[in-house]
Amino acid sequence: MSRLAAVRLSHFLPSVLLLGGALLAGSLVQLNDFFTALFNVLPTLLLLLGGTFCLVYGRQRELFLLLVLYGAYYVLDTQLDHYRAQGQVRADAALVFHLSSLLLPLLYGLYALWQERTHLVQDLVARAAVLLAVAALSVALAERYPEALTQWLVTIRWPSLHGQWMSLVQLAYPLFALALLGMLVQYLRTPRPLHAAQILGLCGVLWMLPKIFLLPFALHVVSSLVMLMLVAAVAHEAYQMAFRDELTGLPGRRALNERLQRLGRSYVIAMADVDHFKKFNDTHGHDVGDQVLRVVAAQLRKVGGGGRAYRYGGEEFTLVFPGRTLEQCLPYLEQVRQAIQDYPLQLRDKHSRPQDDLQGRQKRAGSGASQVSVTISIGVAERGEARQPEAVIKAADKALYSAKSAGRNCVRSQGQGRGAVRIRH
Repeated sequence: MSRLAAVRLSHFLPSVLLLGGALLAGSLVQLNDFFTALFNVLPTLLLLLGGTFCLVYGRQRELFLLLVLYGAYYVLDTQLDHYRAQGQVRADAALVFHLSSLLLPLLYGLYALWQERTHLVQDLVARAAVLLAVAALSVALAERYPEALTQWLVTIRWPSLHGQWMSLVQLAYPLFALALLGMLVQYLRTPRPLHAAQILGLCGVLWMLPKIFLLPFALHVVSSLVMLMLVAAVAHEAYQMAFRDELTGLPGRRALNERLQRLGRSYVIAMADVDHFKKFNDTHGHDVGDQVLRVVAAQLRKVGGGGRAYRYGGEEFTLVFPGRTLEQCLPYLEQVRQAIQDYPLQLRDKHSRPQDDLQGRQKRAGSGASQVSVTISIGVAERGEARQPEAVIKAADKALYSAKSAGRNCVRSQGQGRGAVRIRH
């Protein structure tokens, strides 16, 4: 499967909404007292709460991204407070601003692309050492050579590339570009909500920096919501880990249990099981077994009639049809059973596996690989007299055993007798 197939709008949506709110609120010249007070304390609260959350769960990258953002916010806010109180900038304002514009994309990109290792303590120490070394060196150079450092930062090195629109030192723009490019490649290689949030967060920072002394709330609002964006992405991924099956991409057992608590008075539950799954694993290996589960899950995800598929465990899946009757659901279950039966599953050497779906379809159409048949058995039950969803699942499970006993590759309903007609391959 192509990596692009794993790209999801849902990875970007929460961050896009937060970034849009940040740009809108940051552009305002007035905020009421409540929001002014909120955005004054929000960066610190997000660092404490979000940083603790990241530290407890071993999310080192996000912790240091929060530290980098908060460090830049603190330094620039100090300059901004002096400007508001005195009506003029401090003597070192230009140096601090230009140095922050250079170090922020550098450190943000570094920590965003720095992959987490298994030795979390060593990883934490290494990241902290880099941050402290860069901060100490910057402070030492700024204290000892303020004028020379300022001149070095503002020097235009590529006159042909310089434009009047540039509000930051010229060196900052290639650093932002390299960081954004690296994070974009990272997302395309491993599409995750966090990687999407990192990209949009740096875009927000790039918008914010030139407007710090022009818009009164740009620094506080954008810093707050970019930090919130990262914390929300961590929470989003934690939710996915808990509620979504990693192998198949379907909602997992915990998500099913929550859904069962919100069903109405009428619903249908079906239990589906891959036929002879142990034989696939024993004969072809666990890689092929995983491939079979992904194929079955992909077809079950397409089930009609308002149904939703879940990974129950092992080779078992659950389909839930809220607000439906048994008669309404049977045609959709038969369609998905038939789709799985008709799917041409080719066994290929994983080293020669195509990198995109088009090549995969072309290989499946050819005869260069062995083909296996995948079928499922389905047992289905409706609420009826059963008051609890667990009882309906047990009834569907009994119907599934009945389908297995009847020869597999069929749909059997609750209470269907052994002599009833079954749909077979």
